[in-house]
Amino acid sequence: ASFWRRIDLHNHTPGSHDYEQPDMGYLDILRQAEVRGLDIIAFTDHNTANGYKNLQREIADLELLERLGRIRPDELGRLTEYRRLLAKILVLPGFEFTATFGFHILGIFPPTKPIREIEHVLLELRVPSKVIDAGLTEAGATSDVLMAYRAIDDAGGLAIAAHANSSAGVSMRNLNLGGQTRIAFTQDPHLHAIEFTDLDKGRYSSGRLFTAIRPEYPRRMHLLQGSDSHRVIADPKNEKRLGVGDRVTEVWLEEVSFDALKRLLLSHEFD
Repeated sequence: ASFWRRIDLHNHTPGSHDYEQPDMGYLDILRQAEVRGLDIIAFTDHNTANGYKNLQREIADLELLERLGRIRPDELGRLTEYRRLLAKILVLPGFEFTATFGFHILGIFPPTKPIREIEHVLLELRVPSKVIDAGLTEAGATSDVLMAYRAIDDAGGLAIAAHANSSAGVSMRNLNLGGQTRIAFTQDPHLHAIEFTDLDKGRYSSGRLFTAIRPEYPRRMHLLQGSDSHRVIADPKNEKRLGVGDRVTEVWLEEVSFDALKRLLLSHEFD
């Protein structure tokens, strides 16, 4: 049976250099995802898969201590909490790639995809190793947007244009690109969805362009919103600095899995 599922596919972790709450860990992120009622979240750190790798490493270390019979009560508490949360919430590995001209593209992969293969995609897109290691936003002369869509798609991932209507987005206003390039950035067959930050504005949302109402944008696109969280809980002093699950998308899925999500984004189910 299908149900509405709440997803947030754009979250940063301590794996990104500009994470705003380094004292909050991966367990805090998962707990907040639970509070927000999320079914699927993705870790999309800047030009790195380190967030997901660090999560896996922390759990593996705790499991080793458990097997050796050397785990302390507080560590066992953490491990038990990780197991409980990961049984409820699907966490997908991914990255936020900085393409040439500074455009941001999300690449999101199945949880079975080895981290090394995800890092290989970043290396293929000309992200320097030191940028991958540090999770830096600035990545220098990397590959272009269309190469990124193709590389992510070819590697079995979901390619999503990040915050397309705002800065570093592929369809922000006042973008001095040729019309054909601009159209290709949102109509490319390797692109699975476009993320907007103003979908709550209804017919005033820039996402309306991509509902096939204009002849130059003939391909109707799946439109998503994500938090782009750089912290666990929104900044009380700046409402634009969102926390985990502060901007979600509800999707109709028959099961909570990467494959079901990909099938939906490849489908023509737009309602």
